[in-house]
Amino acid sequence: MQGLQAGIDMLAHRLSLPLGQKGTKREPGGYRSRQEWHAKARRLACLTVQHAAAVADYDSGRVRVVRGGRRLLNTRHHLDQAQLTQVQWRLRWQAARWFLSADGESGKRWGNETIRVTDDGQLSIKLPAPLADLANAPYGRYLFTCRVGFAHRGQQWADRVAADRAVAYRVSFDARRQRWYLTACWQYAPAPTIGLAAALALGCVGVDANDDHLAAWRLDVHGNPVGAPRRFFYDLSGTADHRDAQVRHALTRLLQWAKTCAVTAIAVEDLDFAAEKTREKHGRRKRFRRLISRFPTGRLRARLVSMADQTGITIVAVDPAYSSKWGAEHWHKPLNTPTRKITRHDAASIVIARRAQGHKARRRTPPPPTDQSDRVGHRSAQAGPNVAGCEGPRHRIPGPRTRCPSPDCDLNAGDQCVQDRSGHTTGPVQLMHSQ
Repeated sequence: MQGLQAGIDMLAHRLSLPLGQKGTKREPGGYRSRQEWHAKARRLACLTVQHAAAVADYDSGRVRVVRGGRRLLNTRHHLDQAQLTQVQWRLRWQAARWFLSADGESGKRWGNETIRVTDDGQLSIKLPAPLADLANAPYGRYLFTCRVGFAHRGQQWADRVAADRAVAYRVSFDARRQRWYLTACWQYAPAPTIGLAAALALGCVGVDANDDHLAAWRLDVHGNPVGAPRRFFYDLSGTADHRDAQVRHALTRLLQWAKTCAVTAIAVEDLDFAAEKTREKHGRRKRFRRLISRFPTGRLRARLVSMADQTGITIVAVDPAYSSKWGAEHWHKPLNTPTRKITRHDAASIVIARRAQGHKARRRTPPPPTDQSDRVGHRSAQAGPNVAGCEGPRHRIPGPRTRCPSPDCDLNAGDQCVQDRSGHTTGPVQLMHSQ
């Protein structure tokens, strides 16, 4: 309903504009020709009818669901292309409905009363009253002769069932492999929420999400990049399971690297392309529409939050506005060296992390060359306003140096409120902390 309404609003807006009117960065302009205007007017009528039908289904509580997916349903009409016979397709169609699931309950024996799996892998099912005569175990249970084993997170599952904590099970049949599978799932206890200042106490890792990789860079507590940037690549082509595995693998490597950096916070962009995927807003930009349509913003954010919960890392979502533009403007050139080539995505990760820390996107503006204490040196270090000694004098190395004060003046070199030769103080001076 939201997607249809967004398309209707955009079509109505562009149809109300004169032909050939130019658009802006935020909104597109009018259509180029009378023929295109007429075609879009017909599409507006079709979307209006579809939206009315969706609203009617929503109000009546009707949900249209195809067990096994719409793709499996359409495969029935293209058996030759799928290289399947009608019997093979019928078996898969029925297998999509052959499942049995039961939610767990804490306090029950082995964490589930209906589908019970002991710690040694013994599986049994509580039969309903009409099938009680088929039970081969006491208390109306059917005991399977096979043994169940969990290769993934098997130790966590064993700890839960040993403590009689809730575990949900699902029994399903795979028609391709001719095997029955048992899936176990459970929920973790919510992790305690910590304050933003405590999460950023050891620095932060900024992450810029892109179409084919995650660009990350570690920042210290003052907002300065430390070390070299890291990139975690993934491939979003292929099936949905392949894309999901690629995203999960990239996030796993990101979290492992963040733990080695000894940081407790990862800053990510709060992206949402739900209102940007309409064909009416980016009609001729097919490449851009394909990019934002397959970009896993919601899946990446949800998986990162759930996976970071197990590692003790806090996820900080920041505003994504102009992160790539300001990163390329303020950070790309000074950090790009002959031995280390960075991209604008690496620079954008710095802006994202600095926003999470409360700093501005741009670097601190250096003073004029003649006023720099290091004499036309490059000063771009960033210190927070509450850092002790950030505006104090630098430690002086004793010994004769050119244009340096004598050792007797070292104690008062950075004090602006000491007495001068007249015996009076210079008065209060407000120290300006640059962000």
